Amino acid sequence: MRKFISVLCMFLPCVAMADAAPHDDKFNFNLRRIGIEWNKTNVTNQDEKAYQDSPVSAFTATSQDMFKGVFDEAVEYGKDRFRWDNAWFVEYGKTTLRPYGKEKTTDESADKILFSSDLAYSCWELGGFKFGPIFRAQYETEFVGNPKRNKVLRPNAGLTLFDHDIIKSLYIVGVYGYDFTYTDNPISKYGMEAGWRIEYELRDGVKFLTDGYYRRYFGYSEYVYTDFIRDLEANARMDIRIWNNFNMGPYIKYRVAKARGAEDYSSNTSMGISFSYSNLFNLKSVPIESEN
Repeated sequence: MRKFISVLCMFLPCVAMADAAPHDDKFNFNLRRIGIEWNKTNVTNQDEKAYQDSPVSAFTATSQDMFKGVFDEAVEYGKDRFRWDNAWFVEYGKTTLRPYGKEKTTDESADKILFSSDLAYSCWELGGFKFGPIFRAQYETEFVGNPKRNKVLRPNAGLTLFDHDIIKSLYIVGVYGYDFTYTDNPISKYGMEAGWRIEYELRDGVKFLTDGYYRRYFGYSEYVYTDFIRDLEANARMDIRIWNNFNMGPYIKYRVAKARGAEDYSSNTSMGISFSYSNLFNLKSVPIESEN
C-alpha cells in the first residue's frame, strides 16, 4: 500500500500542471468483439515440466486446429480530464479427440477471463494525444484449471497515452501481482508492463487492429517454478465488414514466456479467420427539449 501511495504522490505535480482546456464527456458501451475464430495453433517446448504444470493453458496445449469463442467488451466513461474504462475479455477453446479404439482426450488451447478497470487522467493534450497517469486493477482467471485454475490480481500504476484516433492506448506501468493459483495466501510478485491497443482504418469497411503487452517480473515472495519471468503477448487482425456490424478477416496471435524453472522459452502461435460482431453504444442520456 505504501508503494502505491508513493506513486500517487509522484503524479500530483502532473495534476497541478495540467493545461486548462476541458475535454468532452462520454459514456459508451463498446462491444469490441463477440465472435468465433477458427485457428491453427502451434506450441513449442510444452514437454518441459515447468510448462506441463503451468496454470496458463496457452502453454499446456498441443498443436492443433480448432474453433474458439471470443467476447471482448468495455464500458467507457469520460468526465472532463478523467477516463474510466471497465473491460471484460473472455476466450475459450477446447478440442475433444476420439481416436478409434482409444479413450477420448480433451485439450484446452485457450481459456482466459480478464476483468480490468482503468482510471486515467489527462494532464496534457497535444496532436490528438492525451497524456497522463493511469491506475489499473486487473483480475485474471480461467473457466477450467489445467492442472490449476489461474487466479491473479494485478494492481498497477504508471503513465499512458490514450484516446487518439489511431493509438487508443500506449502505456508503461509498474505491476504488483497477488497470485492465488496455488494457495489462499497469495504469492506476491512485482515487475513492469508495457502495452498497446491500436486501431487503423485502411479504407471504408476495412480496419487493422493490434494489441498486446510485455510483462517482466523482478521479484517474488516465494519460489514457484511455473511462475513467469518474462511474458509477451501480441495480437493482430483485420476486420473486413461483410454486412452492417458483422466482420470477418484473418488474425494472428503470438505469446511467448520464460518460466523460472525452465531452460527455454515456450511459445504459442495461432493464426486463422475471425467472424465477429462489434458495435459502439452511446449511453449518455440526451435531454428532451420542451415543446413550450
